[in-house]
Amino acid sequence: MIVVTGATGHLGKLVVEGLLEKLPSDQVVAAVRTPEKAADLAERGVEVRRADYTDPASLDTALKGADKVLLVSGSEVGQRVAQHQAVIEAAKQAGVRHFVYTSASKATTSKLAVAPEHKATEELIEASGLTATILRNNWYNENYVETIKQAARTGSFVGSAGDGRVASATRADYAAAAVAVLTGEGHEGKIYELAGDVAWSNAELAAEIGKATGREISYVDLPGDEHAKVLTQAGLPEPLIGFLVAIDGDIKDGLLAETTPDLRTLIGRPTTPIGVTVAELTATR
Repeated sequence: MIVVTGATGHLGKLVVEGLLEKLPSDQVVAAVRTPEKAADLAERGVEVRRADYTDPASLDTALKGADKVLLVSGSEVGQRVAQHQAVIEAAKQAGVRHFVYTSASKATTSKLAVAPEHKATEELIEASGLTATILRNNWYNENYVETIKQAARTGSFVGSAGDGRVASATRADYAAAAVAVLTGEGHEGKIYELAGDVAWSNAELAAEIGKATGREISYVDLPGDEHAKVLTQAGLPEPLIGFLVAIDGDIKDGLLAETTPDLRTLIGRPTTPIGVTVAELTATR
C-alpha cells in the first residue's frame, strides 16, 4: 500500500494519477486534509483518508498499514517543520517500510530562501531511522504561469534575478520521478537532486514568450527594492513580496541554476523545457 499525502494538491494529484497508471487502485491511498475534494479519486477506487498535518491523530489513521509513504512538503511556510515531524512520527508508528519526501535543491547546504525548513525535515527523517528517499526538487515551470500570462498580455515583465538561470521542470516531470521511486527498486537511502535538463534566464524566458506570441516581449531587471515596490503597487501581500524578491535574489546568485541527470534518468525521458510550458499557456490566447 502506497500513501500519498497532499493528494489533492498540484503535485500530489499528479503522483496519484501516475501511480494509478501502474498499480491497482486498491494499492493507492490518497491522504488529504479535505476528503470531499478527492471524491473523483474515491470514485475510481482509491481509498481516501483524512490527513491534516496539524492533527496527529488523523495522521496515525491515514498512514495505518502503509508500506510506502510520499510526504509532499506542506505549503504553509513557517509551519512546515512541525507539520512534517507529525507525519514522520506517524510513519514510524505505522512501521512504514519506505518513506519518500519532496525536498528542495541542495537543501542541507544551500542558502536558498526555502531551504531551511527542508533541511530541518531531512534531519528529522534521518534521526527517525526510517528508510527514506529524498527527492530534492528544483523550481517548477508552473511557478511562472502568471508571469508568462501577464507578459503575453502586456509585452513585458519585471524581476530582480539579473542574468541568473533556473533549471526548472514541470510538476508532471517531478511527479513522474516520485512515481518511479515509489514503484521501483533500489531507491532506498538515496538523495536525488532533481532539475531540468536546461537552465534558462529571464531574458530567455522573454524570448520564448515572444516566439510563442509573435510580439516583442521585454524583461525589465530591477534592484530588489525597486522590484518590491512594483509588486506592492500591483497589490501583492507583503509576505509574498518578500518571498518573491528573495527567490529572485537566490536565482541571481545561481542557487537554482545547476542541471543534473537525476530527473531525466528517473523518468526515462528528457525534462520539459520552459518553452513548451510557454507555448501551452499562450496557445489559447
